[in-house]
Amino acid sequence: MANIIAIANQKGGVGKTTTAVNLGASLAAAEKRCLLVNCDPQGNATTGLGFSKEDVTKGLYDLLLNAIDPFEVVLGTDLHGLDVVCATGDLVGADMELSVMESREFCLKKGLAKLKERYDYIILDCPPSLGLLTLNALSAADSLLVPLQCEYYALEGLLELLRTVKAVRNTLNPDLGIAGVVLTMYDKRNNLAKQVDMEVRRHFKGNVFKTVIPRNVRLSEAPSHGMPVILYDIACKGAQSYLSLAKELIEKRD
Repeated sequence: MANIIAIANQKGGVGKTTTAVNLGASLAAAEKRCLLVNCDPQGNATTGLGFSKEDVTKGLYDLLLNAIDPFEVVLGTDLHGLDVVCATGDLVGADMELSVMESREFCLKKGLAKLKERYDYIILDCPPSLGLLTLNALSAADSLLVPLQCEYYALEGLLELLRTVKAVRNTLNPDLGIAGVVLTMYDKRNNLAKQVDMEVRRHFKGNVFKTVIPRNVRLSEAPSHGMPVILYDIACKGAQSYLSLAKELIEKRD
């Protein structure tokens, strides 16, 4: 039975999609069956795995709003063990179309029900907002993983997200847990990064991953080649950090 993890942060540019793609790939490299679901209409996780939104005919939109067989929207990737449900252009209007549906917050949970038996992990890459697509992800998820950039406003955004999680627990998903906070774009030469690191670990003891994701050129280059960083340059610091994060996540579950 899959462990469903929503990767969310309403603040953009924090490494959310980078984490979704590369954590999913690293879990697959650890011989875990993993499905990445691109819930973000921007579709960066789709292109980051080598797919074009224009060429993909069926994706998350069809799963949510057309209620088609979920296996019809699952595509294999170049990495054995990693599959993806892509974002197509139609997903841009999904929030509006979902708003008039009955039980609109649970469409994704219903769509994933048949897929849970096939995978060890299902990763949900959420939009940088708290609309219906994100609420669907949080309603379907077992836990939330929060990428957090080491910058001045990081804690403020995190506290706002955790208030949303509390509201989701009260109304939609009482079992939603916190997989953890992962610090991203970390530069050990930067004093502010060190201060944010210390502050986050002080506030959220036990809920912050030991692994930090560094600023890394190869990590930034990999999406333009349509591949996760472990296929682009497995020896780089970015790849090794995500492999370490996957190992830590697996150990937490075990």
